[in-house]
Amino acid sequence: MRARVFVTLKPSVFDPQGRTIVEALHSLGYDSVEDVRQGKYFELDLATTDEGKARALAADVADKLLANPIIESYRIEIG
Repeated sequence: MRARVFVTLKPSVFDPQGRTIVEALHSLGYDSVEDVRQGKYFELDLATTDEGKARALAADVADKLLANPIIESYRIEIG
């Protein structure tokens, strides 16, 4: 089973890379882009067919390694 983990900065955390991207987009004429939040994406291939176990394993991995819980949050998709 495959788990996709999307890690992003929490809304209250300033995102300098996202801000730089917005400024670059504005300089290219994309003035309607108001904000960009950058993040990380991971695919985990898991040796289980149980969706609940896959979600629990992906959450454990994200909690311990993939995301910094102080400044980041994550979302998991299983499929």
